[in-house]
Amino acid sequence: MPPARIVSLVPSLTELLFDLGLGRSVVGRTRFCIHPREKVESVPIIGGTKNPRIDKIRELKPDLIIANKEENRKEDVEELQKDFEVMVTEIDTIEEALFAIHDIGWTCSVQEQAKQLISDIQNELINVPDEPAISAAYFIWRDPWMSVGNDTYIHSVLDHWNLKNVYADKTRYPKTSLYELTLKNPELILLSSEPYPFKEKHIAEVNQFCPKSNVILINGEWFSWYGSRMLHAFKQLNLFRKAIG
Repeated sequence: MPPARIVSLVPSLTELLFDLGLGRSVVGRTRFCIHPREKVESVPIIGGTKNPRIDKIRELKPDLIIANKEENRKEDVEELQKDFEVMVTEIDTIEEALFAIHDIGWTCSVQEQAKQLISDIQNELINVPDEPAISAAYFIWRDPWMSVGNDTYIHSVLDHWNLKNVYADKTRYPKTSLYELTLKNPELILLSSEPYPFKEKHIAEVNQFCPKSNVILINGEWFSWYGSRMLHAFKQLNLFRKAIG
């Protein structure tokens, strides 16, 4: 029997559940699960990704809890596993994100919807413009400045669109400085909208150190949200990559 009551602790995968037609089965979400906006509002919030309310989750009596190795804490997952089935996804590449769609689709008996979504996303991956490589830095935080290493989903997306990560010699989310950035001298610097909300004033701050770099505010969901958001994001990235050449 497919799960009738699902709690999602992963914002990207909450959206995926709805887009696979499983919205009625979603009985709990985190406060960061904001998509699809018009539908998630009626789903009870059970805390955040790093501090879920275990007691509230128990009250919901879910058949399935969907978690993620990076988004959620190991101790919370292990506590929930004592009483519930927990699917722990690990998504560090585009390929792993597609596998997660497949696994959730099959677990929840919406195989055909999952297969169609994967096919649509793969079509966008094939349609990447044939543009020359650009050296790039992607920032997720300020004070301290933090970028992305070679074992992250964001790096995988950058690489697929031929944006060569200047922090590819690092892992996870390395701390850096604007001085160190000048030594790497990337052609393109992307300031993400999340988790740190970079604004126009930060472009000027970075330009003081890297006056020759093209500094752009970018929608973080294009690079960090997997699941069904990949389809919209990759369409936008194809347009973006063509625009910057």
